[in-house]
Parts: sequence; C-alpha cells; structure tokens
Amino acid sequence: PEVHPQTEEYWGRVNPIGIRSCYDEGKRCAETLFFDYHRQHNLPIRVIRIFNTYGPRMHPNDGRVVSNFIAQALQNKDITIYGDGSQTRSFQYVDDLIEGMIKMMNNDINFTGPVNIGNPSEYSIKSLAELILKMIPETTSKIIYLPLPQDDPLQRKPDIKLAAEKLDWSPIIDIKDGLTKKINMDSVCKRVSNILPAYFFKNISAVAIGSYDTLDDRSVDSVYDKKIIYLTNVQDDEDDIIENIIHEVAHSLEEIYSYPINFNFSIVL
Repeated sequence: PEVHPQTEEYWGRVNPIGIRSCYDEGKRCAETLFFDYHRQHNLPIRVIRIFNTYGPRMHPNDGRVVSNFIAQALQNKDITIYGDGSQTRSFQYVDDLIEGMIKMMNNDINFTGPVNIGNPSEYSIKSLAELILKMIPETTSKIIYLPLPQDDPLQRKPDIKLAAEKLDWSPIIDIKDGLTKKINMDSVCKRVSNILPAYFFKNISAVAIGSYDTLDDRSVDSVYDKKIIYLTNVQDDEDDIIENIIHEVAHSLEEIYSYPINFNFSIVL
C-alpha cells in the first residue's frame, strides 16, 4: 500500500490480473455491491474491513501465516517464510474482531462504514515466527526462506481512529495472550490425533460439534451450539476408545477456556 497505516479513505493499489487478484478484487466488488443496493434501494448496510485475524478454531491447513507457523512448529517442520521476513502484518484475536462487528451492526447512528476492524500493533513476519518458536520451546523447527509471491503486500496496518470514534472500539487482547490460546488448542488437536489410530480417520465420515435433532438435520448454523459429539461409521470395538478421547478433549478445552463443558456423546454405526 502507498499509505501506511491504511485509513478507510485509502482506495488501495491492486493488480486486477495478478495471482491474488480474486482475493483483493472480490472484497472491493462486495463493497461496491453493498453501496449500490444502499443507494438504489435505501437498504441499511454495514461495511467492515477486517484485517488479519486469528484464533483457536482456525483450520491448521488454511494457509494463513499464524496457522502455518504454529502447525509447522508443533510438527517439528521447518517454518517457511516467504521473502526475507521483513514484510509486516497486524494480527487481531478473533474475540476483538467479533466485539467490533457486534458494535458496528448495533450502532444506532446510521453509520454504514466502511470501518477498519483490526489490531494496529505491527509485527514483521520474521518476528512472528521467532515469537511462536519461543512459545513452543519443545519444537525443533528452524526458519527457512522461500521466494516472495507476486503482489504480496510488504506492509499492512489498520488505522482504527474511526472505529474508536464511531464505535468506541479498540482491540484489547495482546498477541502473546491470543497466540497462547491458539497454540493450546492446536496442541490438544495434535495430541488427540496422535492418540487415535490412523484407520479411525480413514473410516470416519463425519465429526462435528453441534446440535442435531435427527440424522438428517445437520444445519451448519447449529455447529458449536450445544456441544453434542456426533460420529458416524465407527466400529463396535472402538466405542470406549473414542469416548475416552472425547472426554480428554473436553477436559483440555475446559482448562483452556476456564469454563465447564457439558456434552452428550453418541455414535451412529
């Protein structure tokens, strides 16, 4: 970007035919459509510009830098940095993002945005990798460097003055606190996956945490609601093993989040 930190007034500098153009232009197109409907149909809208966000329930292979580094460190694989690691990003914890989104959606001053929701604390990619290695002292991972992809931004930092003024919002979770929660969750998942035999993963067709009234009622909206563990295609002699592991996961989550987790456990053969 040509402006740093980035304010809402900055329109950006985007290559429309580059390898990451669909990502950049997709967000710009979405804002355009929102404001077209707002102007033409007087439709109430709220537009938020979300900066880099991370948290415990991210998929370990989603390709984002925080997930990549933690997954690599927990597996004792090389930490892959693209470029020399001097490029910067700002990382906000998911709880801060959600608080900002709720305040934006509930604002009663007809504030449509766009508004930046992000953490203005800026870190180089190399310093992030070094911090994660320090927080996982048992890892044997080393940092390696690969070519920087085309059009990868060299710096990214939100100006959040407008969010503070209009929404009385600013992030409160420090990166070390947020990374601790993320690392703890990923460590639990890794430990459980190591306990479960490999053939179990090959035989299983669904693992979900949610609320299911019937086998056909599998609404994505209900996932994470009532903490009901639901498994399918499990062999008869695996019931006890799986139930013990589920209880271990719940106990670990209770330690991480400091609240009791009550759930029902069911297996459909």
